[in-house]
Amino acid sequence: MKRTFWPLLSAALVLAMVLGACAPAATPTPTPRPQPTAVRPTAVPTTPPAAAEPIKVAILGPLTGDVATFGASNRDGAIMAMEEWNAKGGVLGRPIEWVLGDSQCDPKAGADAARKVIDEDKVKYIVGAVCSSESIPISEYANEKGVLQVSGTSTNVNVTVDKDGKTKPYTFRACFIDPFQGQVAATFALQNLKAKTAAVVLDVGNDYIKGLAEEFRKAFEAGGGKVVVWESFVKEDTDFSAILAKVKAANPDVFYIPTYYDKLNLIASQAKQRGITTPLLGGDGWDSPDTDLAAADGGYYTNHYSPEDTRPIVQDFVKRYQARFGSVPDALAALAYDATNLLLQAIQDTGVDDPSKVKDTLAAIRYEAVSGLITFDQYHNPIKSAAILHVKDGKVSFAASVGP
Repeated sequence: MKRTFWPLLSAALVLAMVLGACAPAATPTPTPRPQPTAVRPTAVPTTPPAAAEPIKVAILGPLTGDVATFGASNRDGAIMAMEEWNAKGGVLGRPIEWVLGDSQCDPKAGADAARKVIDEDKVKYIVGAVCSSESIPISEYANEKGVLQVSGTSTNVNVTVDKDGKTKPYTFRACFIDPFQGQVAATFALQNLKAKTAAVVLDVGNDYIKGLAEEFRKAFEAGGGKVVVWESFVKEDTDFSAILAKVKAANPDVFYIPTYYDKLNLIASQAKQRGITTPLLGGDGWDSPDTDLAAADGGYYTNHYSPEDTRPIVQDFVKRYQARFGSVPDALAALAYDATNLLLQAIQDTGVDDPSKVKDTLAAIRYEAVSGLITFDQYHNPIKSAAILHVKDGKVSFAASVGP
């Protein structure tokens, strides 16, 4: 019995081992790999860059009143210049924003407009005004506040010079001054019209008109002529029969009327009604779309530019202005355009928006403008030529150019 048991047990063990070796191995259960936790990125505020602060420029002029067409031309010329700068990226990379003010060709309205744009609108630059009578009080407040002013058309000496004869550091102009305009008119009367006698009428309450009249008389008499009629009126006058009776009786060779177009229309038409055929002569105040060309027929006037000037810069300006506003630009529009470009170019050249520095750049500028090459004298008056325009058969044509 003992011998049989061990052999059987041994056989069973061998069989178990064989069977175990033939069975497939159990597949191990894989241990899941830990997944990374998704981390949401921290939100970064995306505030858009702040828009560049605009450079504010006030445009002052008579938008209402007797010479509102002057203010409209001044406004449009200035706005066109600013639009062109904005289209090129502005000045110092900043857009230009304009603020309009109605100075009404009146000293008080001018002073009020200046205080409004400087104190309330916070402008540091002014283009304007138009009339000398409004520009003088504007210049006084602008210089007190360190605001840079460039007038396109104010021709009276006192716009840029104070009562002590000192240059106002913050005031410039783009037009020639009354002494030059009066001298040019007198020279033209003596040399071109061969005049020996002259009649002069003037508004005693208007600095511009008085300045032209006085300078004309001084230059005309210095050149050998004689003023045989010197009569004044006030702004409110509409009947000039008494003055014209004296003019007709004196029968002068030339009749100098350095007024704005509104009074020219009245005086010239009443003169024709009374049979006065003396050639009329005037200043740039005649330059308006509302000038009565029939009444002023045969007359001449001094001006700052002519749209007939063949220089490319002039013809290009005339075309662009006509496309923008639908009319031929008068001298007021051209001078406001020039004044604005002078101001903005000076800011750009200075490199900073600081009137105390820009004024020094402007004083030394040399700029090719529509009205001619401009540099400034010590009194901030431009040194350039004047044009003589002729009114004939309902048209205004270029007659001559007179240099300084």
